[in-house]
Amino acid sequence: MRRGAGIIAAGALFAATTLAQRKDGVVQWGIQRRQPPPETYTRVRKRASTFEEIITNEEARGGYFATCRLGTPGQDLTLQLDTGSSDIWVPDPTAKVCSKSGTEGCALGTFNPDRSSTFKVVGQGDFDINYVDGSSSKGDYFTDVFQIGGATLQNMTMGLGVNTDIAYGLVGVGYALNEAIVGTTQSTASVYPNLPVNMVKEKLINTVAYSLWLNDLDSSSGNILFGGIDTQKYKGDLTRINILPTTQGLYTSFAVAMTSLIAVSPSGQDTLTSKAFPMPVVLDSGTTLSYLPTDLALQVWKEVGALYSPDFELAVLPCDMQNSEGYFSFGFGGPSGPQINVSMDELVLDLTSGRAPVFNTGPYKGMDACEFGIQNFSSAPYLLGDTFLRSAYVVYDLVNNQVGLAATDFNSTESNIVPFPSLSAHIPSATIAPDQSQATIRPSVTTPAYAASAGFTDSAGVNGSENAACGLPPALGAAQLSVVGLSMVFAMLGSGTFLL
Repeated sequence: MRRGAGIIAAGALFAATTLAQRKDGVVQWGIQRRQPPPETYTRVRKRASTFEEIITNEEARGGYFATCRLGTPGQDLTLQLDTGSSDIWVPDPTAKVCSKSGTEGCALGTFNPDRSSTFKVVGQGDFDINYVDGSSSKGDYFTDVFQIGGATLQNMTMGLGVNTDIAYGLVGVGYALNEAIVGTTQSTASVYPNLPVNMVKEKLINTVAYSLWLNDLDSSSGNILFGGIDTQKYKGDLTRINILPTTQGLYTSFAVAMTSLIAVSPSGQDTLTSKAFPMPVVLDSGTTLSYLPTDLALQVWKEVGALYSPDFELAVLPCDMQNSEGYFSFGFGGPSGPQINVSMDELVLDLTSGRAPVFNTGPYKGMDACEFGIQNFSSAPYLLGDTFLRSAYVVYDLVNNQVGLAATDFNSTESNIVPFPSLSAHIPSATIAPDQSQATIRPSVTTPAYAASAGFTDSAGVNGSENAACGLPPALGAAQLSVVGLSMVFAMLGSGTFLL
């Protein structure tokens, strides 16, 4: 069964249970599957040990979620994991979105401060976060007990979303300089210890680092491992590349240099080029799709026969393209850097959780229409979201300002966890990508021969066309649909411009 990014939330929800198993300093939570009521769409948007949290693939909302416990006594909430932002925030039960008519409200949980004896406001009215899809959350900063993956933090600073149009909270694990309060005050003096930093401060892990394994699109869950890596969750070499600082020399997001993109299919291969190469791309689990510069995205769409649909405001293609034998190879950190192959079965996503829209003209006529996992974006930084990250094992090292990349081992049932031994230690088992200085070289921009194009469509049994049009089934209207939103990328402190 295909599992898409989802826009109309009526699919299965996978929520972590509160059952935990402790072994060798690692805590792993089990999961259970339950069915939520239908709703309208939502935008998206001990020392020397490790802590592991099961994160669940919430297809209806788009993104990965973990169950956390806040306050005294504890209140359970399911929050979205987001490497593209840096605050933990939770919806207040009085938020209007939680009682919005025709929706399931805040079904993933709210936090009631009146029911916690350890709740303390530390910044009244100071919490104010805005996402690039136009959604936002505002309220107070507070401290309270926070538990995730078997780790307990006694005085975790979080945001309380009193005025929010988002029906669930987030666990932001990005750089502390990307906290919302820094954007509000325009001062780095406002930084507080966010979750990864606080875990080191509380001596739960040795360094500010974690690894992310999302598993494949059909899997209900993956995991995030704080303070270590799991060598059984990837294949081949784990390679370190540098995170890009802003022009001010600050580290605010997980932007790395993407230096190549190759389309490969049974009929041949093409090197795709762009005026933006080498380009900064942010590795962001809070973004469902991936967004490349328009000139590059258009080449990708032509390779696979994707078409831009005004009805959906994004590129679509026949759902049968999930069976294509073609793939895209993403290169990072120069010609000798890591390469991650992303196959088509990870890039063809359901447009809705109900009846699929159908192409009503052209050679795709009568075929079900699906969302393509690579879309276009007009300016840097570009985003590699879950449609890319599922194919990669990613280690985020916030101390040495490096990312480790390897090909993921889909559906691995084995585990070999290796902690970071110290605060300044490099990523275990990883080697540095050589010649990263060449990542600044701008390649020539050429027009591909599209030798791979026929192989993409033919291997899926689909005849490509540039003139097919996408129609809506009778049960759906365009007003019911919305493009899946993006995670926040702060435009503060020059973070939109990176040194390459």
